[in-house]
Amino acid sequence: MRHVLIILVAALLSTCGVRPTLLEEVRALGELRVVTRNSPITYFIGQAGPEGPDYALVQGFAEHLGVRLKIVQVDRFRDLLAEVESGRAHLAAAGLTVTAARSKRVDFGPPYQQVNQNLVYHRGRPLPRSAADLAGKRIEVVANSSYVETLTAARGQVPDLAWTEDPTADAGELLERVAQGKADYTLVDSNLFAIFQRFHPELRIAFNMTEGDALAWAFQQRGDRSLIDEAAAYLAGIRASGQLAQVMDRYYGHKKTFDYAGTRKFMRDYQQLLPRYRQAFEAAAKRADLDWRLIAAVGYQESHWDPAAISPKGAQGIMMLTPDTAELMSVEDPMDAGQSIAGGSKYLWRMKRRIAKLSPDIPDQDLTWLALAGYNMGLGHLLDARQVTRELGGNPDRWVDVKDALPLLMERRWYSQARWGYARGRETWAYVRNIRNYYDILVWLEDGPEDLEVTPAVTADNNCRSGFSRDPDACRETDRG
Repeated sequence: MRHVLIILVAALLSTCGVRPTLLEEVRALGELRVVTRNSPITYFIGQAGPEGPDYALVQGFAEHLGVRLKIVQVDRFRDLLAEVESGRAHLAAAGLTVTAARSKRVDFGPPYQQVNQNLVYHRGRPLPRSAADLAGKRIEVVANSSYVETLTAARGQVPDLAWTEDPTADAGELLERVAQGKADYTLVDSNLFAIFQRFHPELRIAFNMTEGDALAWAFQQRGDRSLIDEAAAYLAGIRASGQLAQVMDRYYGHKKTFDYAGTRKFMRDYQQLLPRYRQAFEAAAKRADLDWRLIAAVGYQESHWDPAAISPKGAQGIMMLTPDTAELMSVEDPMDAGQSIAGGSKYLWRMKRRIAKLSPDIPDQDLTWLALAGYNMGLGHLLDARQVTRELGGNPDRWVDVKDALPLLMERRWYSQARWGYARGRETWAYVRNIRNYYDILVWLEDGPEDLEVTPAVTADNNCRSGFSRDPDACRETDRG
């Protein structure tokens, strides 16, 4: 029915004898149809509804065009280009690598991200150093992916190179097979590996099969670049404003540093320690209207869930409350796990509220990261960092800008002018980064890897938000005005 509507709109626009441009068709239809896949680097269902790097970007593009966004999800890579070629989708946004073979079928817009193709292996196995070492090995890759093109090209130098293409598995599943020893190697883009390595710390990058690959949106080849040119203008605008960097920081900024030993310990503590305090985290988070996994991540960063922890400066308990903070939060015994967790949750809620009063329009994600910084360094130092951000021309309401200003509070030329003086800003930067990593791992451990894998085809629009079920069927075939 929707495809028929697109044809009717095109027919109406062409009554004057001149075929409308694709951009005109989209605006007349009032809808931007985007095909994608379920993946942590493209589109997935979060607590508040659809999210993901590509989703955030195309949602912004639809708003830029003044139309609503309609997401069409498919399971297989080959279906992405087919939807675009047929005209059923205006564009594909799914972490698509620009390749020569694909460029024969679709037109690509300007790149919005660059990645490397990583050859991944298990750290307990021999390290391959070149494609020549892959002959005779079990290599599995996603079917119809750019990895197939890379291996095909490598076969010119290594004739015995062979691999298996899986038409149903995604990169996350193939990485798990390598982690379990069911496959020797797989190829994944570096942005995907950065996400999944935290869940499989035994995996390593052997070498890059390719470097500097461009990711871009795919458009139908029809001799009309109007929509591509508008997408280029939109991406150039958000790149210049810093919004593109903000999107990338939200999904990748805290994943650049990997600690193998620390991640393995966290996995053990999740199984052995967290069950003792989980009920307290859940109860405290409910009272503070926060995600309990975020509170648990703060507790782990503070004390590794040790209720007897004491810092050199006198902070105590799981949430490492200082005597002043404990008194302010009415915590009588900070060494009591329940009281400490309740007090820390209340203090973080209070920090969010105070920052929100200063800047009511801060997006919730940025507000959370700023509040965590304030929890660690104090509100005064955070306000200093926000002022430094302003002086540098950044946005004090965006974490991606403020985090870059934090280390400057350790430099005399900056802290000498700050109201609250010197602060260990680099430690606060790492503090928030670590909590974001712990939180992501907790979400993955609690919800399971199925949330990061391919799910059945579903349509959803950008109004499918509050009350959105983790079951994608909650928005299947739903058409909201």
